[in-house]
Amino acid sequence: MRSRYTAFVLGLTDYLRATWHHSTRPDTLALDNAPDWASLQVLSSGDTVDAGTVHFRAVYRAGNGWGCLEETSEFVRENGCWYYLRGDTHEGPLKPGRNDPCPCGSGRKFKACCL
Repeated sequence: MRSRYTAFVLGLTDYLRATWHHSTRPDTLALDNAPDWASLQVLSSGDTVDAGTVHFRAVYRAGNGWGCLEETSEFVRENGCWYYLRGDTHEGPLKPGRNDPCPCGSGRKFKACCL
């Protein structure tokens, strides 16, 4: 999951398609209008021998504010390699409080960083 997030941040469409299961892989993948990703938090994960799930939250800049994409992703293992199969995604604005950690990942309070 973390490698796919990094590929989204860096715009590595070839890697994303290569790690996408052939049964659900899109024919093309354009990241031209991708958001400015700021952080990834893996909330939970689990796996069996040939299947796995990852529940994550990815934060991004949205104009003057912040957005959040939360997904429970399904993965499948074939020939020893993990492939992204599908995900249940929810997206919306992120509204941190003044004293919350800044979503940019600086470790500072929001009010002293990106407010």
